[in-house]
Order: sequence, then structure tokens, then C-alpha cells
Amino acid sequence: MASRRILMIVGDFVEDYEAMVPFQALQVVGHTVDAVCPDKSAGQSVRTAVHDFEGDQTYSEKPGHNFALNATFAEVDPASYDALVVPGGRAPEYLRLDQRVLDLVRHFVEADKPIAAICHGLQLLATAGALAGRSATAYPACGPEVDACGGAYVEVPIDSVHVDGNLVTAPAWPAHPAWLKAFCEVLGA
Repeated sequence: MASRRILMIVGDFVEDYEAMVPFQALQVVGHTVDAVCPDKSAGQSVRTAVHDFEGDQTYSEKPGHNFALNATFAEVDPASYDALVVPGGRAPEYLRLDQRVLDLVRHFVEADKPIAAICHGLQLLATAGALAGRSATAYPACGPEVDACGGAYVEVPIDSVHVDGNLVTAPAWPAHPAWLKAFCEVLGA
């Protein structure tokens, strides 16, 4: 498998597992992963939140860890990356208000590079216009946003994945095995 250079966009209160697990797992299989957050530099951290499924009408939220960034947002050249990962949590909700983040996402869409997004990460893709004419899954509460931006929301079990060409999406962290396997296949594993 060829090693790929992957950009991961995170922010405060990104979902803990959805940032840490792909960040580490993709490195284990030989890829380079740069985690960035607007207005933060390598060595700084973002706070995370753990979303759990405990039988309530929606997920519960608990404090997570501090997730250390290993690259500086202001220095990112999207052309130097082969793929993009967008974790969920609450971060995509406010990251989609940042034009610089939307421009980064659009680079990957326009260059037809692989994109993996999970849970609420689809909010960022929807706002960037990355889902028009595409099918994707997400946390079910984000399904209307996928449809509203011209995409087609696909309902799958919480531990499943949906692949539409180079777009790999999943509803939440219980899908990590299927989501990461599918993403690695899209990357050429």
C-alpha cells in the first residue's frame, strides 16, 4: 500500500473517538495524518467530547480528552494532501462558519480526492457543497442536512459504512472498523 498524506480537520469538542481512533489507526497502516484546527498551531490541543449511546432519545455527552494537534492550520497547503478526514462531534457545527475551512474542504472536492466523514462531520461537507449529487450517511439527525444540500441521505446501521466513489461516510464511532477499512480501500490499500 502506498503511504498517503491525510489532513484531518478538528475543533474544540470534536467527538473523542472520531478524532483519536482514525488519527492513530491511519498512522498504524503507514499514512501520515496532520490534525489541524483553525487559529491553533502544532503542539496546541482541542478539547474533545465522548458521545455515547445509552438508550436515550439521542446520544449522551461526556468530557473527553485533550487532543494534541500536530500541524498548524495557517500553514496548510491542501494541494500537498492526498485525502481528508472530517470527524464529528460538535466541532463541525461551528467549523462550517469558517470560510477558510470551507475552502479547504472544497479543494478536496474539486480535486476529486478521497474524503472520509463521520457522524456530524457531514454538516461541514454539506455547507461546503461537497454532497450535491452524492449519497452519504451521517448521524441520523444530520440526514435532513444531507438531503437539503442536494445530497441523498442513506440510512445504515450505526456500525455500518456507505461509500459513494471516493466519499466514505458513517453514522458514528461504532462504525470505525467498517469506515476505516472502506477508507483504506479507497486510499488504495
